[in-house]
Amino acid sequence: MDYYELLGVARTADADEIKSAYRKLALKYHPDRNKEPGAAEQFSKINEAYAVLSDPEKRAHFDRFGSAPGAAGGMGDPFGGQGFDPMDLFEQLFGGAGFGRQGRRGPARGDDLETELRVTLDQAREGAEVSVQVDRLTSCEHCHGTRSEPGGKPPKTCGTCAGAGVVNAQARTIFGNVMTQQPCPTCRGEGVIIEDPCTVCRGRGRTLKGETVTVKLPKGIDEGYRIRVSGKGNEGPGGPGDLYAHIEMEPHPELRREAEHLVYVARLPYPRLVLGGQVSVPTLDGPHVLDVKAGTQHGEMARLRGQGMPRLQASGTGDLVVVFEVDVPKPGQLNTEAKNALREYADLIGDEVHEHREGFFEKIGKAIRGE
Repeated sequence: MDYYELLGVARTADADEIKSAYRKLALKYHPDRNKEPGAAEQFSKINEAYAVLSDPEKRAHFDRFGSAPGAAGGMGDPFGGQGFDPMDLFEQLFGGAGFGRQGRRGPARGDDLETELRVTLDQAREGAEVSVQVDRLTSCEHCHGTRSEPGGKPPKTCGTCAGAGVVNAQARTIFGNVMTQQPCPTCRGEGVIIEDPCTVCRGRGRTLKGETVTVKLPKGIDEGYRIRVSGKGNEGPGGPGDLYAHIEMEPHPELRREAEHLVYVARLPYPRLVLGGQVSVPTLDGPHVLDVKAGTQHGEMARLRGQGMPRLQASGTGDLVVVFEVDVPKPGQLNTEAKNALREYADLIGDEVHEHREGFFEKIGKAIRGE
């Protein structure tokens, strides 16, 4: 089995590409979301592939020999017989979302999550509430986070660490022997052993669940900012983590944003710029009729005060800037009458018009050929 093929990446893929491909497939085949036959097996394979390709030494071994370290060939045990739980890898990589756990005393809270939130100009202007779908690890509804099957055997205190979750170890340093504490290898730092695991969450106390989260936008929010939604990350023993929504602005069909200002390019026929007239300008409050003064030049600008975006975390509002441009007709858009009128205008102002017309020698050539 080809690990690269499993993840759908090229053999030259970098670490970020491999991680991104893994996350998409892990969410797709996660047993809590995908109940189709074979999904759990595929989920395990995807996790194994990532565990190998994300480790430089294991990846180098696979690239050279076509198998994981310690395997005779093909899909083997890349973990030296120590066992591999794909759910552990999933929770470590998917849950962290690049932020990691918060270092603090007491039970660790859940991992932070991040998501992208696409916002329109109208929503950013109003400071609207926008909904986003998030997959987060929440307390198992079957065992209510206890990890034990309801009615089954209760958890027992770990005999290795006596419930402390840590064990003492001696490390030799340049300063002599130093006593350190490490997570208990038996209970993995939990302090208890689950003898009768929950049949739904398989003793983890959490399941992956889709949830609609409402994000309140500050007025004037722009692309590149992120908003923290407290308590909407993954659940953990010390409480839930947070959700970080990264803002992406939806392109407006007619307006371009520049900080707190909006820009509209008004392409007008030459006569209207010369003689003056009116133009309908789209604003976030609806169409606005703007007077075009006679003699307006190409590239000249006009401002609609207060028709822009609210200044983020400041008072005041930007403007809507209208940029005038000449709309030059393309070949075939003018009829004969319009072309003749343009030629007459060119003659009046002394502008020599060079058009492709059949010349004397072209006519002689046709005559010789009898055309």
